[in-house]
Amino acid sequence: MKKAIVLVNVGTPKKADKKSVKIFLRQFLNDKRVIDIPFFFRLLLVNLIIIPFRVSKSTKLYQKLWTEKGSPILYYLKSLSVKLQKIVPENETIFYAMRYGEPSLISVLEKLKIQDFKELIFLPLFPQYASSTTGSINELILKELSNNQKFTNLKIINQFYNHRAFLNAFVRQIQKYEISDFEHVIFSYHGLPIRQINKIHPKHFEKNCTCSVSMPEHGKYCYKATCYETTRLLAQILNLSSDMYSVGFQSRLDKNWLYPFTDKIIIEKAQSGIKNLLIISPSFVTDCLETLVEIEYEYRNIFIENGGKNLTLVKSLNDNTFWAEAINEIIHSPF
Repeated sequence: MKKAIVLVNVGTPKKADKKSVKIFLRQFLNDKRVIDIPFFFRLLLVNLIIIPFRVSKSTKLYQKLWTEKGSPILYYLKSLSVKLQKIVPENETIFYAMRYGEPSLISVLEKLKIQDFKELIFLPLFPQYASSTTGSINELILKELSNNQKFTNLKIINQFYNHRAFLNAFVRQIQKYEISDFEHVIFSYHGLPIRQINKIHPKHFEKNCTCSVSMPEHGKYCYKATCYETTRLLAQILNLSSDMYSVGFQSRLDKNWLYPFTDKIIIEKAQSGIKNLLIISPSFVTDCLETLVEIEYEYRNIFIENGGKNLTLVKSLNDNTFWAEAINEIIHSPF
């Protein structure tokens, strides 16, 4: 049986110029799962307020990120797909796609429709499920393939934060750095608006939420719970005691996002006398704007300005061969 395996990431502008960034932001921010407010208000907010005021700043940030190869999130995905193709069985073909930007997920789905695949496996490259990432990808896949009868088997892997292969791959990457050289470790995850967490917790969002992944009614797909569980699992393997690390959330747009905020933790640690800080970002499997610019550039400056000395970012899994091997395990695991 011929199988198609599709790796999907969030996306990137085609170039680091204002026109390309504007096109990308328009696609990204108009997604109803990304900004989950009524259509009319989202249309006004995104196209008349956010993009006009944000496009110049975003373009400068992408220019800091850009390399001779282009966008890291794209060239790492291409390289990872090539390495994975060499590992999987001969009857499996690897594709890669972006939810926003090129190669678009829709264009890849159109290719799959005209080829002779009987089984499709989709791996959104987000370890922890969130409606605005994996949920958006799921919705698009099911919409595009709902009337197609040729695919007898369809699997979408919603999350893999607790898969042994993912954890071991991330630990292997972390161990490239000598943790004992650092006074404290911060596990930093991409933030989400609290209102999106409220949708997982129908009653209310508690400041000291005790939701865990062991709570089947909502914990399994609670982004906050899975982030804390990811930290616990990694800390356990790394033999980190609870006083050696903190958990924070980055990339917030306002105060109504998941907290504690990573930048605030960094300031507190610097002002308390900590000089050497290690940042681990287990919600990102590929280095991108949020890691290479926000953490490694902006947060490092914040740390130094407040009395710190060295802030080190653990590079993400990117296109490491051991990450390709881990993906091979993940996609062939029963879920």
